[in-house]
Amino acid sequence: MKGKSCRGNRICFGRYALQVLEPAWITARQIEAGRRAMTRYARRGGKLWVRIFPDKPVTLRPTETRMGSGKGSPEYWVAVVKPGRILYEMSGVSETIARAAISIAASKMPIRSQFLRLEI
Repeated sequence: MKGKSCRGNRICFGRYALQVLEPAWITARQIEAGRRAMTRYARRGGKLWVRIFPDKPVTLRPTETRMGSGKGSPEYWVAVVKPGRILYEMSGVSETIARAAISIAASKMPIRSQFLRLEI
């Protein structure tokens, strides 16, 4: 996860966005929790885009298992994000609503992030 994100680091669909400032693994549950919080706060108004997808499986072995006997089964899925990556985009709502909704979603994430606004 070295370096900055060279893809997915510009606002493409909406007017407001949440951008990551640290490298991390973000689980599918965290992505879904942020999405739900944003749609609830906006009262299903406007449009929301999720710009990351959890495509990396994380495997875990059962506890107190001896060495050998292969790899563990996939337990959950993560999205690998680098600094600069856009997580969510939003449009169709006012800036105050978007800023509040995105800050709620940012509190669900395990890393630091910032609010972005598309300058026209």
